[in-house]
Amino acid sequence: MNEQIVILDFGSQYTQVIARRIRECSVYSTILHFNTPAAEIARLKPSGIILSGGPSSVYTPKAPMPDPAIFALGVPVLGICYGVQLLAKFLGGTVEKGLKREYGKGTLTVKDPTCALFKKLPKSLQVWNSHGDKLTKLPAGFKPVAVTENSEFAAIESRAQKFFGLQFHPEVVHTPKGREIISNFVHGVCGCGRNWTMRHYLDQAVEEIRAQVGQEHVILGLSGGVDSSVAAALLHKAIGDQLTCIFVNNGLLRAREADVVQEVFGRHFKMKLQYENASPLFLKKLKGVTDPERKRKIIGGLFIDVFTAATKRAGKAKFLAQGTLYPDVIESVPIAGNPAALIKSHHNVGGLPKKLKFALVEPLKCLFKDEVRQLGLELGLPKEIVWRQPFPGPGLAVRILGEVTPARCEILRNADAIVVEEMKASGLYYKIWQSFAVLLPIRSVGVMGDERTYDYTIAIRAVESQDGMTADWVKLPYELLEKLASRIINEVKGVNRCVLDITSKPPGTIEWE
Repeated sequence: MNEQIVILDFGSQYTQVIARRIRECSVYSTILHFNTPAAEIARLKPSGIILSGGPSSVYTPKAPMPDPAIFALGVPVLGICYGVQLLAKFLGGTVEKGLKREYGKGTLTVKDPTCALFKKLPKSLQVWNSHGDKLTKLPAGFKPVAVTENSEFAAIESRAQKFFGLQFHPEVVHTPKGREIISNFVHGVCGCGRNWTMRHYLDQAVEEIRAQVGQEHVILGLSGGVDSSVAAALLHKAIGDQLTCIFVNNGLLRAREADVVQEVFGRHFKMKLQYENASPLFLKKLKGVTDPERKRKIIGGLFIDVFTAATKRAGKAKFLAQGTLYPDVIESVPIAGNPAALIKSHHNVGGLPKKLKFALVEPLKCLFKDEVRQLGLELGLPKEIVWRQPFPGPGLAVRILGEVTPARCEILRNADAIVVEEMKASGLYYKIWQSFAVLLPIRSVGVMGDERTYDYTIAIRAVESQDGMTADWVKLPYELLEKLASRIINEVKGVNRCVLDITSKPPGTIEWE
């Protein structure tokens, strides 16, 4: 990577947002632990360093501290919130607990418009504050360049050293001009170009994969989801037939899903695809099981067994590839009381056991989800795969309440296919987070033609979300709901009633089980 900005993470809940804002400037960013040695940072040859915010106070005994040598690397430094307090502490300033804390919206008044951070910005800006401590004495060589109602040092700079500090958070959406401030630092101060593109990343990723893998073989668990599909396409571009993809059909897939995966990856991309049809085995193990958690454990455990056996048939391979994304590999700083300080674990394929003696290849570990989708398009994957909605690992089993049987799978598969088809036809499928059908273990009386029926109920679920953590139900047009209900009841044998789920998350969950 020719140009990059290093972010030292001091436990802020916004650290990943900083990384995103930098990448939106078409510059690569990488997040490192707060105490990464300066020598290690220097080897990366960063164009600049950003010190993130954090929940600690710099004057507490266990406050996270960086290697002091980072200030002697000769690269620009931007301290944000806790980061600006670190600048003060290490360079001779003073930080004290504020008499009045600043949380939420504030007004920043720029006193020195010649400061590079505020180039071409208005004199008065709305900003977002989240701090209790404040600077009371600037280090030598620094001067204030902007103030807020409660801070005379809301923005500071040492122009000679190219050191800057902001008491507010420019990375959040509540600071409307924050992106411009970050862009001014990245481009104006650090001198970065705009070289971070998917084509640039693709070329570099191919080189890195070839360097890591050499002549060895790689196995990838292909689910048909976005992450594993993009990882498969990227690896295949890099190493061709050294890659073997294993696709396990657990009998709980959507309509034509197995066919689509084999068509796209096997016949179109000409990948070595090992198809494992374990449908009878999964459905047999699920017979009579109604508890949701038990269903998940049976499916997860069985997948591991099937996949492990499949790897042995795939031939000798040194590497296991995973579609791990950037948010999965970042370990937030373990600071007591910090809500962001939970160490995130890798999202291993199906929770694969350590007894599988593979070295890992994680070609997407530098990317966020939307960047993965961009890469998928760059690799030539069809829109239907790149922009598909999330689908649970246990498949239709978590959308069949009660026992999972072949007959119930068929009913739900057919109903779900109609939901997907009509959502795409309406133009809403690619605009919302998720839309799907749920088979309820409820049978009710109906009349179809002149005959009395006693059949199942399908619930239609459509939600909008940013990350799946919270969600709101989508107000689908009445005409679309009418068409969905009409088609499902008329075309899916075994269903005579449709209902709409209008529960948000919380209190409900997106999936029903």
